[in-house]
Amino acid sequence: EVQLVESGGGLVQAGGSLRLSCAASGLTGDDYAIGWFRRAPGKEREGVSCIRSTDGYTFYADSMKGRFTISRDNASNTMYLQMNNLKPEDTAVYYCKAIDNIATAYWGQGTQVTVSS
Repeated sequence: EVQLVESGGGLVQAGGSLRLSCAASGLTGDDYAIGWFRRAPGKEREGVSCIRSTDGYTFYADSMKGRFTISRDNASNTMYLQMNNLKPEDTAVYYCKAIDNIATAYWGQGTQVTVSS
């Protein structure tokens, strides 16, 4: 059974930083993608960033480029999202998502990030 457990959310002032973690368990094989989505109040869910296990390829949504950095620790099966220069519009529930080698998607329970102005 695949489980994704997010942590690291919280309340921060604009311009501050947070680091989100996603601890993954149960993913089999070496070919998967894992990343972050977010849902802000009253808005559709949007992709934030993802990383591919095979070659470390990373993707960032335009509004996160230069501010967010995704990384992974293979030894602990943990993915991180370092978020710097946070803005009030970054306020959202952030979800970890993994897609395994047969394209099955798994979601974490989400962690709240609130950025005050």
